Amino acid sequence: MPGKYAFGKTVDMTYEQALERVIGALANEGFGVLTEIDVAATLKKKLGKDMPAYKILGACNPSLAHRAIEAEPQIGALLPCNVVVRSDAAGKTLVEIMDPQAVMLLVGRPEIADVAAEVRKRLERVLASL
Repeated sequence: MPGKYAFGKTVDMTYEQALERVIGALANEGFGVLTEIDVAATLKKKLGKDMPAYKILGACNPSLAHRAIEAEPQIGALLPCNVVVRSDAAGKTLVEIMDPQAVMLLVGRPEIADVAAEVRKRLERVLASL
């Protein structure tokens, strides 16, 4: 499921298993989950709408975030890296990750491009481990 701003894959596990595995794989690559947004629960509560399970994890690697912020203080508006774990209408489980290189193109600085490339490599390893 390649896109201009995200990459990901369908995984052969339940939504709950995928969520647990993604969080563990992120930790193995030095990322913590700063935020966890349960989109399905929020839409149910606010709009009364049902939808398949859908969570957005805000993942951050402190050392890489620090490098980016030192190079470009406004970069915080583009952080953290969002990782989506969701079920589709057919019951398949998907993991989709914001492409840091696509987002960092907005900044246009070589120091940021280097950080984005490192983040992308680590997130690709997260996805490959699932």
